[in-house]
Amino acid sequence: MGLKEIFETLRKNEKKALIPYITAGDPDQEKTLEILDFFAREGADIIELGVPFSDPMADGPVIQRAMERALRSGTTIPDILEIVRRFRKNSQKPVILMGYMNPFFAYGFERLVDEAKDSGVNGILCVDLPVEEVYPFWRYAKKKELNFITLVSPLTNNARVKRIEKYASGFIYFVSVTGVTGERESLPLEVRERLIHLRHCTEQPVVLGFGVSKPAIIQEFWNYTDGFVVGSALIRRLEEVSFNIHAEGFKSFFLELEKICHKQSV
Repeated sequence: MGLKEIFETLRKNEKKALIPYITAGDPDQEKTLEILDFFAREGADIIELGVPFSDPMADGPVIQRAMERALRSGTTIPDILEIVRRFRKNSQKPVILMGYMNPFFAYGFERLVDEAKDSGVNGILCVDLPVEEVYPFWRYAKKKELNFITLVSPLTNNARVKRIEKYASGFIYFVSVTGVTGERESLPLEVRERLIHLRHCTEQPVVLGFGVSKPAIIQEFWNYTDGFVVGSALIRRLEEVSFNIHAEGFKSFFLELEKICHKQSV
């Protein structure tokens, strides 16, 4: 099932997409596959898989540590795509490759898109690629029918939203705050207004990320978005239990996220 069908089904059933994020290769490739299988089995709708990079400027300390562990494990883009191939033997849950321009550019846009598509990746999100420079990468992705996920921030004006929307497919990722990823106790109330406005400006689903740290935040913004990305809160709990997916502190938290995203109504 593709991203479009995922969101259509969720909307029909009055549910929101749960989109967990982990960094590929953190702490190693076998554990990454194990975590992906857990997410798929326990109710994730879409999974974001981060590409390790030495200078993740949009990420806070938790994901920075994840990137460092992944780099120490020697994980490369071919390794990540092999993880996805192995994951595809057991699950068809959509996987989004999320990363920075530097490793994508070094690998080669066309090569990356070709190999990502062949491995079973459903979409690509390049965190630091401005809309003014998106065309070459987007063109390859469109040719291969690979979703091209775009970011919108609280500071993005209407004219820029229209330019970004032109290239978006799969969904638009709304960054809740200016700054880096990481857990926050709360999100600004004006995020609601921005989400309402953005959903009126685009036909694409809109998901909320950066700072989604607990079920209460999902509850608060449940009516204003089509899904939620949770990264740092999950990775921190994995760190605390030495990446044991069966540990209560991690598993129960993930199941709480799944329950709140997939309830029938609020």
